Amino acid sequence: MIDIFSYVPLLFVLVLVVMFAASAIRVLPEYERGVLFRLGRLAGVRGPGLFFIIPGIDRLVRVSLRTVAMDVPPQDVITRDNVTVKVSAVIYFRVMAAEKAIVDVENYLYATSQLSQTTLRSVLGQVELDELLANREKINKELQEILDRHTEPWGVKVANVEVKNIDLPQEMLRAIAKQAEAERERRAKVIHAEGELQASEKLAQAATVLAAQPASLQLRFLQTLTEIAAEKNSTTIFPVPIDLLKMFLEKGEK
Repeated sequence: MIDIFSYVPLLFVLVLVVMFAASAIRVLPEYERGVLFRLGRLAGVRGPGLFFIIPGIDRLVRVSLRTVAMDVPPQDVITRDNVTVKVSAVIYFRVMAAEKAIVDVENYLYATSQLSQTTLRSVLGQVELDELLANREKINKELQEILDRHTEPWGVKVANVEVKNIDLPQEMLRAIAKQAEAERERRAKVIHAEGELQASEKLAQAATVLAAQPASLQLRFLQTLTEIAAEKNSTTIFPVPIDLLKMFLEKGEK
């Protein structure tokens, strides 16, 4: 008869081996890297794919290499011309060096978020409101360069920064609306004045032509009467040229 209890130690050892092998196997996807620490010291970066670690001795920290889109909470900013605005933004970044992101900074996500908030307030505080509204692409590029320069030691690459929303006070909105209305009125007056100038130039040219050809003036006079009669008016006014009354005035003087 087979003694089952004699195989218990062997089964126990086999289970320990299987558990040890299972805990030693690690698989990382293409978009992740594993920062390996062996007895507290950095032992390199592992992945992607299948690799082994020593359970109880090695500690693996996973780091994602995918691009992260992080919202920057709305920040109260005072522009250079003393206008208080609330500005929100979004920042796109990714980890380029996994070992730096784990060893050189405690929490690279939190650190990048705090740095983006302080940089946003600092940069926008140096520009005027009109520049903030008109040159948003330039400001985005400046923010991206500053953040990328400060996060490079952490192994983080800032790809893009976009100012997402600018909330203005109601008083400033009304002032901007009045300014836009005044600007449109100014353009309308300038366009009207330019039209009057062009019309006067054309009238001066027409007067020169009519003065050279007196008969054309009479034709123009008859054309005007035709246009007046076409309107079905009950009263028609006939302008009498001074030349027709000239001979009567001369006889009266004699």
